[in-house]
Amino acid sequence: MADMNDDELLDALGVEAAPLKSSSRTPREERIIAGFEDILRFHQTHGRTPQHGEERDIFERLYAVRLDQLRRLPEAQALLGALDGPGLLSGSAAPVDADELDEDALLAELGIGDGPDDESDITVLRHVRSRAAIKAAEEIAGRNPCEDFERFKPLFDEVEAGLKQKSWVTKPFGKDASIEVGDFFILSGLLAYVAEMGDTYRTPNAETNGRLRVIYSNETESDLLLRSLQRALYKDSDGRAGSRIIKADIGPLFGGIAESDDIESGTIYVLRSLSSHPVVAEHRELIHKIGVTGGKVETRIAAAAKDATYLLADVEVVATYKLHNLNRTRLENIFHRLFGASQLDVTIEDRFGYPVKPKEWFLVPLHVIDEAVQHILDGSITRMVYDPSSARLIDMGE
Repeated sequence: MADMNDDELLDALGVEAAPLKSSSRTPREERIIAGFEDILRFHQTHGRTPQHGEERDIFERLYAVRLDQLRRLPEAQALLGALDGPGLLSGSAAPVDADELDEDALLAELGIGDGPDDESDITVLRHVRSRAAIKAAEEIAGRNPCEDFERFKPLFDEVEAGLKQKSWVTKPFGKDASIEVGDFFILSGLLAYVAEMGDTYRTPNAETNGRLRVIYSNETESDLLLRSLQRALYKDSDGRAGSRIIKADIGPLFGGIAESDDIESGTIYVLRSLSSHPVVAEHRELIHKIGVTGGKVETRIAAAAKDATYLLADVEVVATYKLHNLNRTRLENIFHRLFGASQLDVTIEDRFGYPVKPKEWFLVPLHVIDEAVQHILDGSITRMVYDPSSARLIDMGE
């Protein structure tokens, strides 16, 4: 057989050689399409558009940002319209904190610029702030003028005068990371007062969180999460910042009579669980939760059935005691010292399957708790110990 060239060989085999089609799209357009196809695959797999949020997977956060930017890209509708069967581009873009971007800047933010060395790896987050940056912004953002600051001014005046006279002192926040309504802190050089706390809930890692109203000494306020305030206090290192402010000598835990100029600090509440847990059901009349809150008890327990702290069950309030001029942390420590030997030893799984051992539940009769409160009132609680075997308080001073 005579030597044939490629074309002659293909012709002899009956194969028609079609010319290769050259792409009419620019490299930039190809990259835009490739980026959108990633988002389409996510939508097909999960049945929804990618969402923003710290709790989201890093790739979902990346796709959410890409989709927002594509919705703002002038040529996206024409270029991607034929691919956009689910209508992803018709949604509204989530707010972004960058200034208005021109076309080239948008492409750069998407990681799909024209340059040959452009980095388009989908694992590289562009225009997505780091966790640290997001948290830092959350902790300081949203401070607005406090319209009713006059209500809180006497409190700030008292604390400022007390710090000068050393009747109020500071201590590092890390030694007591609890946050309650009525607490004072120094944060970024300002006095910060926790005025209100909304409903609390458990985070996926079983920590308590909730929305706070925090008033600052410069007559501003912010609406931020409890965990955000904790992080800010941990990180702040400006002088005495990141400190808790307490009275050097708090005197009685609370007075029996509320004076006209007293500040009502909160409430001791005693709860009984309606849980069907075998141990709780067997000892229901003896098992009580003792807590202290600066807000409304009803608000505190509203979501009890969804909170492992409350044994994932509804509760009933069996006793409350109003407090005045109280240091709540010290009071809670007293209850734990007094009834610690009778703390309920039960571990349950929260809604996310994490094991949780609820605190502040004790095998103590209600009348003994009431007796303990009376000893707190008269100042004799420091002499008292609880004897679980006889279920009574014993005065060690006698």
